[in-house]
Amino acid sequence: MRYFNTEGLCRPNEHYMVRLDDRLQKIKQSYVDRKKYFIINRGRQYGKTTTLRALAEYLKDDYVVVSIDFQAIGAEEFIDAGIFASAFAKIFLVAFTKSYGEKTEVSSTLTDFIAHCTKKSLRELFLRLSEVCAAADRPVVLMIDEVDSASNNQVFIDFLAQLRMYYLNREEMPTFHSVILAGVYDIKNLKLKIRPNEDHQYNSPWNIAAYFDVDMDFSTEQIAKMLYEYEADHGVGMDVGTVAQIIYQYTSGYPYLVSLICKVLDETLPENDGQSDKCGVWSEAGITEAVKIILKSNIALFDSMVRQLDIYQDLRKMIEDILYQGKRIPFSPDIKSVSIGLMFGFLKEKENQVVVANRIFEMRMLNMFIAEEASDSGMFSFGESSKNQFVKDNRLDMERVLQKFVEHFTDVYGDNDEKFVETYGRKFFLLYLKPIINGTGNYYIEAQTRDVKRTDVIVDYLGEQFVVELKIWYGDEYNERGEKQLAGYLDYYHLDQGYLLSFNFNKKKEVGVKKLRIGNKMIVEAVV
Repeated sequence: MRYFNTEGLCRPNEHYMVRLDDRLQKIKQSYVDRKKYFIINRGRQYGKTTTLRALAEYLKDDYVVVSIDFQAIGAEEFIDAGIFASAFAKIFLVAFTKSYGEKTEVSSTLTDFIAHCTKKSLRELFLRLSEVCAAADRPVVLMIDEVDSASNNQVFIDFLAQLRMYYLNREEMPTFHSVILAGVYDIKNLKLKIRPNEDHQYNSPWNIAAYFDVDMDFSTEQIAKMLYEYEADHGVGMDVGTVAQIIYQYTSGYPYLVSLICKVLDETLPENDGQSDKCGVWSEAGITEAVKIILKSNIALFDSMVRQLDIYQDLRKMIEDILYQGKRIPFSPDIKSVSIGLMFGFLKEKENQVVVANRIFEMRMLNMFIAEEASDSGMFSFGESSKNQFVKDNRLDMERVLQKFVEHFTDVYGDNDEKFVETYGRKFFLLYLKPIINGTGNYYIEAQTRDVKRTDVIVDYLGEQFVVELKIWYGDEYNERGEKQLAGYLDYYHLDQGYLLSFNFNKKKEVGVKKLRIGNKMIVEAVV
């Protein structure tokens, strides 16, 4: 029986997975058939290795595909060019034989190089590789996975320089038909892994690579097709279209996160709830619970995220400004922080703005930022000490939360200037709310409404949703428009009541909480 896999390579006969046929066809036609040298760079656990393995199988009838992994070469073998040349020849020979078969007249040139060549060098290695490419009965395609695992040493740069030279001169000197490199670091940012002040090491190998423009995110439709296969096997009775759409809303199609949610729904939740038939798990409530479990988990993807945000503090500051203040940052891949965030898969471009790549990343980052500030935050302490009064009969009293927040915020920060409140006001509410729902509920910031004037926070608590709009006051007319916007937004969530928290700098403002009706919706409005 197939299952959802989140550990390493996915295989369609063993795992439920999104079918890659359209992606493979585009890579073949647009890149391999056109003899391109290109790099597949995506964030961690983005399906690069699975794509390469599937592509090798897809190409095998037309090409000799030599697929190797640089992790198979030890760090000590990169110290010296001759040692590296021998190590590379060995793993190349194994991969070539696997693809081409036992044809000694073709592979003997490498066998001789490994066994008898006394002056092993990169130059000699590429001469032998050229002989192999000339003798093969089909064009040879070279794939190197985890290519950036060895990028911080000179031998690696020299290898790429030789690869570039032979590729450019392939009409005169037979070489690889197409070259495919895969890793996290792209051409522009691979220099981040190379020793500084040695620019000559990385300029020349990069200017021949074709731009790789193939979408590796999963669409809602692709997720649905995978779920239809699961439903056919298990008959759980899920609404496949709705489940696929909700999974996409949380993941934006990030391959690992899609598989992880499905894995938790399939394996963890039925076991936790004692539901052997899995009924009710594949639903919006089940996905919400699965996300809660994932956000508490120590997984390698989140560990990598924390590590990179610690290293690249400008990137971290940019993400904090986006999440806390709703800052709108114009998209430009030439900005270092943006380029790094794109490379690691933390950021993406949407409507010419920089946004966090998916909702789960946002929630995990926000949880981390808040946890780091909690010990020194007065608002977090107020929320922690008051949390017992906000839940009754397992229902969250959001109106009461707003009432107490207004009191505490006014007491502590009421005398601060407008700039302070604009910068920190929404952060303080999130800090206040966190201990109240922590462990039982979750919240996220709705990306579609986030800007410097307005932010909507969606709170999930034991199956009940609350929409809380956080708004900076810009006059009565703007406030009335915001109330109507919130009422319309409640229709989307099928809710009759919403909540509005206004940070008001009008000296004549009336601090407190009131209710007003907009059409058939009830708005609970709090003013600080």
